Amino acid sequence: MTIRVLVADDQDLIRTGLVMILDAQAGIEVVGEARNGVEAVELAQQLRPDVCLFDIRMPEMDGVEATRRLAGPDVDDPMAVVVITTFDLDEYVHGALKAGARGFLLKEAGAELLVQAIEAAARGDALIAPSITVRLLDAFADTPLAAPTQPVDALTEREEEVLAVVAAGRTNAEIADELYISLSTVKTHLASLMQKLGARNRVEMAMWAYETGRANAR
Repeated sequence: MTIRVLVADDQDLIRTGLVMILDAQAGIEVVGEARNGVEAVELAQQLRPDVCLFDIRMPEMDGVEATRRLAGPDVDDPMAVVVITTFDLDEYVHGALKAGARGFLLKEAGAELLVQAIEAAARGDALIAPSITVRLLDAFADTPLAAPTQPVDALTEREEEVLAVVAAGRTNAEIADELYISLSTVKTHLASLMQKLGARNRVEMAMWAYETGRANAR
């Protein structure tokens, strides 16, 4: 099934490049383009794309607020949003993930990782570039945070291992290879983790791991 994508970036050259990359992929169709956050939210609500690809820094409304309005915890029918950035401001990364983004990439990530992120978001999964995860952890290592909610049921040893690898930005296949378990087992552990942590996707799982110090466990 074709993945319908909305692309939002205020820089015409970059937006055009992203559209060309995505339209060249089998199974992906760009259904709309936006030049700012307000236009992005309006088009997303009108077109209901499978995935929204947003620049984090846009005029009128930035990518964080646009993401929150479409994918935030108060949204009844949240959309899949992937945020792409030059990573100028580290705090924007944390804000976008908290706002509900399912993926986060650098603009220099390349076509292959971009497509992987779009496909992951479309199937309800998420992908964070490992380099972004590392910088995110470094940027907020000394930042005081509100105490994260603790799960009612304690995590098993294997769930702790899976969570740490998720926080490192690994895909399901990479988790299976690294922990020597099957893909179906990975999915079972992820489902259990999301239930225990009250997380809607693996991005929120990664943020919980980061906030509780588990992301540095591996």
